[in-house]
Amino acid sequence: TGAVGQGEQGWKMSGSKRVAVIPGDGIGPEVVRSALEVLDAAGADFERIFLDIGCGRWQRTGQAMSDEDLAAVKECDCILFGAISTPPDPNYRSVLLRLRKGLDLYANIRPFRGSGLDFIIVRENTEGLYSGLEEVGVEESRTLRVVTRRGSERIAEKACDLATGRRRLTIVHKSNVLRSDRLFLEVCRSVAARRALDCEDMLVDAAAYNLVVNPDRFDVLVTTNLFGDILSDEAAGVIGSLGLCASANVGPAKALFEPIHGSAPDIAGKGIANPVGAIRSGAMMMQWLGEPQMAERIEKAVEAALAGGARTPDLGGQCRTEDITQAVLREMGGQN
Repeated sequence: TGAVGQGEQGWKMSGSKRVAVIPGDGIGPEVVRSALEVLDAAGADFERIFLDIGCGRWQRTGQAMSDEDLAAVKECDCILFGAISTPPDPNYRSVLLRLRKGLDLYANIRPFRGSGLDFIIVRENTEGLYSGLEEVGVEESRTLRVVTRRGSERIAEKACDLATGRRRLTIVHKSNVLRSDRLFLEVCRSVAARRALDCEDMLVDAAAYNLVVNPDRFDVLVTTNLFGDILSDEAAGVIGSLGLCASANVGPAKALFEPIHGSAPDIAGKGIANPVGAIRSGAMMMQWLGEPQMAERIEKAVEAALAGGARTPDLGGQCRTEDITQAVLREMGGQN
């Protein structure tokens, strides 16, 4: 849970903190409900600002998120986010990309704990192939891959912050083919050297292979936007399920916390979604808000519930969402 660090304001949380709660689409409302139950049991005290944002809103009104919604989010300290659906419509503006850009959430931090593994993928979150600079044509389409020195420096600094006191930093790139990655690699190496951190670099295809055959060699990985997106889904498979994994989107002043799974419309409303990723996202949020002990208490309860056999269908079990939530709550109640 400590992977996310603390908000740069260095605050101690109080009831004056405002959290934008965006349940979103699909299973998002179900898993956010579980996360809020666990946060309540842990004693979290913050004002909740519920916002109707997502594909469902877009289908009803033609607008997934308004300028007023974004302004409301900016008035909050951070965001607890469920999941979002993205329709195949060229006129649809991605909510997550808009939030990342609007709040400058440049670092996507994804910790992976389970199956005896403990590593973090740190993904640059605002540029690369997700910069939104595209031309779509009938015979040819183009996407501009943007890698800047500033973007590379600050994601490298964040990765080094997280790698301090751990074993190793691995820079993942494809600079043998993509010239734009040479800047990313150069900057990351320079920052790691200045920070006196043990550092290696690895081509993304080799990293993908090693995540499967030798995952315990990794500790903290830093990479560009698309590579981080793909590798983190692979890492989720290695530890057992997308449903287990949380993430933080962190900027200079704001942060957004969300499970890494999608909206899973095929199981929405069936009560079988795995809430662990959302619960862990809530724990990461408390860490960022200056409550590390509360965050660790939640994480320990999750680990104990899983060790006790709590399993939703994605993990090969028969438990329902509410069963997992109650198992975590029982473990929290039994902590000394």
